[in-house]
Amino acid sequence: QVQLAESGGGLVQPGGSLRLSCAASESILKFYVMDWYRQAPGKQREWVAGITSSTSTSINYASSVKGRFTMSRDSDKNAVYLQMNSLKPEDTAVYYCNGKISVTHGTRDYWGQGTQVTVSS
Repeated sequence: QVQLAESGGGLVQPGGSLRLSCAASESILKFYVMDWYRQAPGKQREWVAGITSSTSTSINYASSVKGRFTMSRDSDKNAVYLQMNSLKPEDTAVYYCNGKISVTHGTRDYWGQGTQVTVSS
């Protein structure tokens, strides 16, 4: 059973930065896509950023974070990261790492436990 574990959340002032990490228990190359999602209190979980693992790597961002957040990965460390700059109070949420693996009849999703990010003065 593949496991994902997020870390790096915390309390930061508006305009500050945080770097989230998602460590996988196995090679991240098993995942054909890895994403960051977030869920604010009382709101639905929303997609934040994603990176694909195919012949060419593609990274995409939600419009709300584009230009402020940067997703990256380190295959040697079996980890993906989310560098968050110019944080705003509306970025406050629990951030989750998600990985998708192709299986015989579809896709299997793996989720981490989440890490809390609070942006407040």
